[in-house]
Amino acid sequence: MSFTSNYTTLIFDIGDVLFSWSPQTKTSISPKALRQILSSPTWIDYERGKISQADCYVRVGGEFSIDPIEVGHAFQDARDSLQSNEELISVIRHLKTRSNGMLHVFAMSNISAPDYEVLRSKPADWSLFDDIFTSAAVGERKPNLGFYKAVLSSTGADPSRTIFVDDKMENVLSARSLGMRGIVFDDHRKVVRALYNLLGDPVERGRQYLTLNAKKLLSVTDNGIFLRENFAQLLILEATDNRNLVNLADTPRTWNFFQGKPLLTTEEFPFDLDTTSLGLTVMGSPENVAHSVMDDMLDYIDDDGIIQTYFDHRRPRFDPVVCVNALTLFYSYGRGHQLDRTLHWIHEVLLHRAYLDGTRYYATPECFLYFLGRLLEISNDVYLAVYLKPLLIERVQERIGAEGDALALSMRLRLCAYLKLRNDVDIRALLPLQCEDGGWEIGWIYKYGSSGINIGNRGLTTSLAVKAILEMQRFPSPPPSPSTVLAIHLAKQAYTTAQSPPRRFLQRKSDSPIATSSVSTSIGQY
Repeated sequence: MSFTSNYTTLIFDIGDVLFSWSPQTKTSISPKALRQILSSPTWIDYERGKISQADCYVRVGGEFSIDPIEVGHAFQDARDSLQSNEELISVIRHLKTRSNGMLHVFAMSNISAPDYEVLRSKPADWSLFDDIFTSAAVGERKPNLGFYKAVLSSTGADPSRTIFVDDKMENVLSARSLGMRGIVFDDHRKVVRALYNLLGDPVERGRQYLTLNAKKLLSVTDNGIFLRENFAQLLILEATDNRNLVNLADTPRTWNFFQGKPLLTTEEFPFDLDTTSLGLTVMGSPENVAHSVMDDMLDYIDDDGIIQTYFDHRRPRFDPVVCVNALTLFYSYGRGHQLDRTLHWIHEVLLHRAYLDGTRYYATPECFLYFLGRLLEISNDVYLAVYLKPLLIERVQERIGAEGDALALSMRLRLCAYLKLRNDVDIRALLPLQCEDGGWEIGWIYKYGSSGINIGNRGLTTSLAVKAILEMQRFPSPPPSPSTVLAIHLAKQAYTTAQSPPRRFLQRKSDSPIATSSVSTSIGQY
């Protein structure tokens, strides 16, 4: 399974994509009337080069009860309002330059010959385009398939390796029907993101984002407050194995969630078993230190045998994800049996899907499942595998295709990779969430227990997304299904048949003048 771009051709519409214009003129013709004229059969003939500009204006004037001179003035004002979309053109230039000659760029527009002549006089980087195709020159208009086929034939472009951008859905639909990747130009930023994602290597871009933001990968709350905290830094380090990306101070024994002064909570914030368990497993602390800390942790188990969250008896809190991370630490050092009752409760949480709305401190179901997978992978314990893994596989399979932010999808994909579950659905959902800068959108991982304020970290999301993509790439592409093979065979047969009339039709044509006449008439009606 490869996620490297294989697109070699870009085709852009011009009006309302590469150029903007205003239907508001100095004439008596309203913007609504002007757009109605642009959709009229007369204007369509004009754009196909079937009639002259003068004839077009006269006919339109008659159809809409407008003086043809007024029509001419209105369209002159529209031409004067043309402005190139320099931001988009700059993006296209960057993508083409970066491709080292592998990317070809074309424009394809419904436009008359006189209007195209005016358009070319407007300041823009016209050298960017390998060729420009107009409806007037081809004699066809979008969305008619003939226009697209003429462009594909002239350029030699492979539809499956071509991206088509247009502001009208019907035009994009026609392009898609011929095998092209269609993008509706309805939001500039969304389209630019899609172009970068379709034409770039997601892993390379993700790594570049992490490198450019090294030591600045801060967490942020859903109300915009930046936090310096240890937990996300530890997870980034675990995913990337690159200490240069993170800010982590040497911690001799136990860990605090916060680095420095706590925010949005009490001034004195206790050290916690969750961050400590993660820190000791990720940083590889000396055995004597780890065992000493675990001895202390055993003092924080409630009457139900469930390990607690804080090294503070005044804060009796427990959370299944915290329990899983503590179990990971204990099993890593051969002491998992000391938390048997905690493990049993975790099994019950998994069995009864108690995690589906998140937990007290963790935002999504994927957090619980992800850290449970991490427990199995790090401990490599046979008993745990028998006790938890079959049920975990069932629960993860239930989540494939469920809605989720970029972090939840990345966690789910990494879990699937560990459990050897193919997951094309979620990888398709994750890839478009990569931003222009190469990082992924923020995803919420944990939250303040009292206020419910969510906390996320783009660096964490990006590092897990990159890791997930790399792990998914190891899955071989599936062979085509029997139905797909049959569809391809039938399509080839249909194409071959379309190139020449059927034998029985030829027989009727030679034997019966009446049949010939009726068939020809029927075809002519279309």
